[in-house]
Amino acid sequence: MDRYRDRVEAGQVLADLVARRGFERPVVVALPRGGVPVAAEIAKRIGAPLDLIMVRKIGVPGHRELAVGAVVNGDRPEIVVNEEIARHAGLDHADIERLADSELATIATRRTAYLKGRKHVALEGRTAIVVDDGIATGATMRAALRAIARQHPAHVVLAVPVAAPDSLAHLRAEVDEVICPTQPAFFDAVGAFYAHFGQTTDEEVMQLMAAAPPDSCA
Repeated sequence: MDRYRDRVEAGQVLADLVARRGFERPVVVALPRGGVPVAAEIAKRIGAPLDLIMVRKIGVPGHRELAVGAVVNGDRPEIVVNEEIARHAGLDHADIERLADSELATIATRRTAYLKGRKHVALEGRTAIVVDDGIATGATMRAALRAIARQHPAHVVLAVPVAAPDSLAHLRAEVDEVICPTQPAFFDAVGAFYAHFGQTTDEEVMQLMAAAPPDSCA
């Protein structure tokens, strides 16, 4: 498919592909916010629990739009650093860890709001299907996948509607399987492959998470 109508249609396309694989004991793990509407369709289609993996970009001071890395929360926060940008900005790893602290605080606040007491789904020994609405550089997804690997799933599947082929190639080493129906030779931005690509709101995330079924394997 060259262009999706919206994230729901993208999720439905992915859901059909995922369902054909018949994964054992699956858990669908979404990157908020844009990945949640996509992931919700997959979880609904295969009857799997839906959880979140919270990732935040770490911006260069004074140039917040320039990502020096990304951070994922957890018992041991996972930080992935773009070493080239770090060198150019004159930031060492201690600097980046300090910058990550404020992003971790934001993650904690949002996770509490999104889940409203809903328990984290344990991934150990299960199939983790990691979902976003698309991949451009892959920095945030790489951080998410490494954090998920620490939870010892039996199988890790990266499922996205569209991705830049070179970024996807670099991520393949982090997972057991990739499901990505659209890998265009010319990639501009994720939003270019959607007819409607408005920002997913916090309220939408909360509604989708509230509607997701609990984990029957818990």
